[in-house]
Amino acid sequence: MSSTPLQGKRPKTALFFPGQGVQRVGMATPWLTAFPRTAKPILEEIDHALQFPLTRIIESGTNAELTQTENAQPAIMATSILILRVMEKEFGFDTASRVDITLGHSLGEFAALVAGGYITFQDALKMVRKRAIAMTQCTKAAIEESGGGEFGMVALVCESEAHMASLVAGIHEFLELSTLGSKVDSAKDIPAVQQVHIANINSKNQIVLSGSIERIQMLLINLRQFGGHDPRHVRLKSDAPFHSPLMKPAQETMRRILYDPAREDIVTWPGIIPCVSNVTGRPFQTKDQLKDLVARGCVETVQWWKSVKYLHEDEKVKRYVGIGPGKVGRNLVGKEVGMKGQVKGGGVWGITSPKEMEEVVQALDETENAAEQEEEE
Repeated sequence: MSSTPLQGKRPKTALFFPGQGVQRVGMATPWLTAFPRTAKPILEEIDHALQFPLTRIIESGTNAELTQTENAQPAIMATSILILRVMEKEFGFDTASRVDITLGHSLGEFAALVAGGYITFQDALKMVRKRAIAMTQCTKAAIEESGGGEFGMVALVCESEAHMASLVAGIHEFLELSTLGSKVDSAKDIPAVQQVHIANINSKNQIVLSGSIERIQMLLINLRQFGGHDPRHVRLKSDAPFHSPLMKPAQETMRRILYDPAREDIVTWPGIIPCVSNVTGRPFQTKDQLKDLVARGCVETVQWWKSVKYLHEDEKVKRYVGIGPGKVGRNLVGKEVGMKGQVKGGGVWGITSPKEMEEVVQALDETENAAEQEEEE
């Protein structure tokens, strides 16, 4: 089972990685069963790096245990890189020569940075675990400060791109001008525990709000009564308000790690493959900018739609390969670029199982052949 790069002009290719919420107990087991020689050492490396039996939780923990932020985040990132390493070692996939750009949704950015050659797998594992613990502490502090309030995330889905633009404008107006029954000059004057933030812009018609659930509900009522908006909304399975002002202590934790004078080598610059930032929706430009944006990612909006549009419209990426558990990311990308699977010279794929990996590697070979044939014609 080998896959070698073909000569000639191959289609531009992006690797993307999923964020929190795709975790499931046993998600690494199929890889260990199918490819024990490659998977077993990587699983041992994960536990050794963390000095913590994370792989036991992934393999046989309870769903509640794995879903805890401090376990879920490193588990998803670790499984994503495990899958990539299997693809490289068992299928001879040369990431550096066959991929043009990497990106990851929220937490997935860390797997993208590892794949792109900016952070080592072991450093990323430790970083993600510390970040996740800090985020859990942020949520606990918010609950205490609010006297037992509820925090989390709510996805809003509207009919079209035009509806979303109007909805986002209405949300900003509410957040800037209104607090609990009184008006202030700026949202910054509202205590963090009362703030709501747009955590993700995922597609042309889906965004995610993060913060106080009570305040999100107030915002939705306001949008219905005064803004003429009644978007479908779904509470996400997250008890933490990620990408909101409540995560500022986690941002500071990340700054301490990334700017530790004793670890100036924690980020390698340049990497081997360009990597897109969640905050800007564009590739990182410098080592210092990378550190700054990765830390800010704790509190700032995930610009996923902007990132995918940039790849599709500006970079003319033709092939998108999602690596990691779950298919949410693949569905979001496929919908935006108008491809649900393989097309001539391109496609959107997701690798969540060994069988899918075999199919995707074959599809990548076929699309390279198709591109070569077009060149010859």
